[in-house]
Amino acid sequence: MKIRRLLNIIFLSEFVKGLYLAFFYMFKKRATVNYPFEKGTISPRFRGEHALRRYPDGEERCIACKLCEAVCPAQAITIESEPRQDGSRRTTRYDIDMLKCIYCGLCQESCPVDAIVQGPNFEFATETREELYYNKEKLLENGDRWEKEIAHNIKVDKSFR
Repeated sequence: MKIRRLLNIIFLSEFVKGLYLAFFYMFKKRATVNYPFEKGTISPRFRGEHALRRYPDGEERCIACKLCEAVCPAQAITIESEPRQDGSRRTTRYDIDMLKCIYCGLCQESCPVDAIVQGPNFEFATETREELYYNKEKLLENGDRWEKEIAHNIKVDKSFR
């Protein structure tokens, strides 16, 4: 036992093993991603920044059923609505306090017309707290910006709903 330990010290066997591992991993494909310049893949079920969607004709999807407001455990959603000339209801105010939001996805799951969704955007850091209070215009803008990706994610995930 002492002889083996002495030989390991003399021949630097642990150092050689470490050197071998360093050379072995030096030529392997890297596992890290150079984040700001390279982006990894995102699951279709990813829960990112909220967005309100529109129908293809440009009309907003939200029918002011207020299910998302009722199901929100953090009470981050506030909706006000009024009836229209044709008898349907539409929202006049749709606010989300993103500081309260826990990104649970219950609002998205409760919506019968897929109006409120959590999109693929995870890069929405702000400098002030006020920028994280989303109103209807900001949510519709997000929906317009990310509609292609959101529609694709809903289509891919449809079989699991």
